[in-house]
Amino acid sequence: MYNNVLVPISFDEDRDASGAISIAKVLAGDKGRITLLHVMEHIPGYAISYVPAEYLEESRRAILTELESIVDGVPNGTAELVEGHSGRTILDYAQSHDVDCIIIASHRPGMQDLLLGSTATQVVRHASCAVHVIR
Repeated sequence: MYNNVLVPISFDEDRDASGAISIAKVLAGDKGRITLLHVMEHIPGYAISYVPAEYLEESRRAILTELESIVDGVPNGTAELVEGHSGRTILDYAQSHDVDCIIIASHRPGMQDLLLGSTATQVVRHASCAVHVIR
């Protein structure tokens, strides 16, 4: 069993975090903590002037509301929303919060992933704790 499990959550249409959350519940047992983490990517400087000022705050509120509704069904669960580059931010969060297991959902890799690398690939390669990849 793990004491501190991190489950990165993506709200992309083709992603479903329910499998990762189910496995996190099993691996955390009755006493382990589970953190659902969503990383908001930064909007590039050249594009930020085209984004209405209230859009970022509304997006942040909507994401937090969704995270909190998901975490309601997770024993010992918390929801966190942070900003940054997804792969690096997940790794930094895990390191600074003494996470001992990351459970990350992944899609089927395509040519783009071979050239650029996916978030799951980056986490698997660089995490200092156990990582379980769910497809």
